[in-house]
Amino acid sequence: MKRRDFSALLATAPLAGAAGTALAQGGPLEGRHYQTLKPALPTTPGKIEVIEFFWYGCPHCNLFEPAVEAWAKQLPADVSFRKVHVAFRAVVKVHQRMFYALEALGKEAQVRPAIFAALHQQGLALDDAKSQAKFLANLGIDATKYQDAYNSFGVQTKCTQAEKLSEAYKVDGVPMLGIGGRFTTSPSMAGAGQPMPESESGKLALQYTDFLIQRIRRKA
Repeated sequence: MKRRDFSALLATAPLAGAAGTALAQGGPLEGRHYQTLKPALPTTPGKIEVIEFFWYGCPHCNLFEPAVEAWAKQLPADVSFRKVHVAFRAVVKVHQRMFYALEALGKEAQVRPAIFAALHQQGLALDDAKSQAKFLANLGIDATKYQDAYNSFGVQTKCTQAEKLSEAYKVDGVPMLGIGGRFTTSPSMAGAGQPMPESESGKLALQYTDFLIQRIRRKA
C-alpha cells in the first residue's frame, strides 16, 4: 500500500509464473523486483536483519501476515526478523503507538491476530487510545497499564526511531521488507506488474528476500 494512495489494491488475476521465471533466469532484477540502498545502512556484524515495515490497518499487510509469520519461524541462526510500524498519516500514527505500547508490555505478538481481525473483518477503527484500551481489555490487557504505556516517553522514542528507520530505508508503501541494510523488496515489487493473487506476490517477495540474504552472505 503506497503512502500516496492507501485505497489502491493489487491485481488479483491468476498467477502468471513470474516467480519461477525470475529465479530460473538467475534471480530477481535490481530496480524491478528489489531496490538497492545507496549507501547501505549500518548493520550488526554476523547478523542479517530483515525488517517488515507494516501498518495494522493496511489490507495488504493483513493478507501478507500469514506468509511472513510462517517464513519468520524458519529463519536460520544468522538471520533476525522484526516488524516496524510505519506512520504515514494521523490514524497510522495512532496505530503505531498501539504497536509500540503493546510491544513495551510484551503482548504485541499475542494480540496481533485479533487486531488485524478487528480492523479488517469486524470494521473497528481503533483510532484512539480509549477505544484501543477497551478492545484490548477483552483480550486480557490491563487498560490502565496500556494507556500508561501508550503515553510513555519510551513509546514516543520508539515511534521516532521507527520513523527515522522508515526514512532510511526509503519506505514509500507497505508491506515492505528491508534486508540487511542493503536491499528492499515487497509483494508489489516482487510481482513487478504481473497479474497474480496477493498471496502469490507475498510468497514471491519472501523468495526474493531469501535470495538477497544469500547475496549478503556471499559478500560477508
